[in-house]
Amino acid sequence: MSSSPEAPKSPAGTTRIVAGEAAMPKRKRTLEISLAIGLVLLIGAGAAVASTVNRKDEAPSAAAPSGTPAAELKLGYFGNITHAPALVGVSKGLISKSLGDTKLSTQVFNAGPAAIEALNAGAIDATYIGPNPAINSFVKSQGESISIIAGAAAGGAQLVVKPEITSAADLKGKTLASPQLGGTQDVALRAWLGKQGYKTNTDGSGDVAINPTENAQTLKLFQDGKLDGAWLPEPWASRLVLQAGAKVLVDEKDLWDKGEFTTTILIVNKKFAAEHPDTVKALLKGHADSVAWLNDTPAAEKATALNAALKESSGAQLKPDVIDRSLQNIKFTVDPLAGTYKKLLQDGVDSGTTKQADINGIFDLTALNSVTGQKTSAAGLGKD
Repeated sequence: MSSSPEAPKSPAGTTRIVAGEAAMPKRKRTLEISLAIGLVLLIGAGAAVASTVNRKDEAPSAAAPSGTPAAELKLGYFGNITHAPALVGVSKGLISKSLGDTKLSTQVFNAGPAAIEALNAGAIDATYIGPNPAINSFVKSQGESISIIAGAAAGGAQLVVKPEITSAADLKGKTLASPQLGGTQDVALRAWLGKQGYKTNTDGSGDVAINPTENAQTLKLFQDGKLDGAWLPEPWASRLVLQAGAKVLVDEKDLWDKGEFTTTILIVNKKFAAEHPDTVKALLKGHADSVAWLNDTPAAEKATALNAALKESSGAQLKPDVIDRSLQNIKFTVDPLAGTYKKLLQDGVDSGTTKQADINGIFDLTALNSVTGQKTSAAGLGKD
């Protein structure tokens, strides 16, 4: 360890004591060597700590402390009447007002699987969505990806077909559409066809062909005679009926106990919720205000507001008869109807778009119940 030259050797090969060294007691030399080693180690440790501190000063963590409000909330939703709480919540500023200093950014989607992909990739933090894509994400991630934090809309989905189709027996060999593979209406259609004895495959083959298609394109294809029908949310079911001459073969409410089934819910990325619980609560406050506004506002004013929001989000307004028919089929509620989710899961399994799994923990309704002062139930599938 010493930087001094090596001690000279005697002819016999033994180390020779340099002048003055012989007078140094052995114990004293040992003590001094130990002290020198300790000093070197102490200096080295101090340098390492200083280096670490300097690195931290130079490259601070970008993550906000857990529990602080987010600087920005990125929210997804669809340009559908079934997403009316998002439409009016954004357009009337109800959600932004509740968020306070947190910036609200929005992104419009056509169907659930695309929104889930964006949520899992971090492109958005929360989204309005149908229940089946949320279930599928929860199952695939083993419960790590999302939490359902509220309901938004119930009802408002139908299988509409060409007028000459009068029963399920007429569907063999026909081509139907759904908004997107694995979406809530896609699952509902496949599950229903399975109960009618038909086989469908996710590649479009089977007794009845199902072609997942963007909603606006579905309308055009139906008008052009290239589709025999589609299972759609509002306002698209009403548009096919009123603007393309379709008829209702199945109203989904007839397939559920008491006619109640959830169409739209509000979900959040679990990591975002853990880091920013106050922001999630603020989002829910704005969401609850939006649902209340929809339920308390006269029909004409509500239709005008929704049309303005649709024009802003998707560039097109709806005719009054389409909005009126759509709204008659939908109930706006913060209750996600948790008691229906075991059936929703089984429908996904039966349709081949979801694996059988335990979905306990998919709900976290504690913030919702705190905001509303009510007791919305998670039906044993999470926290309420």
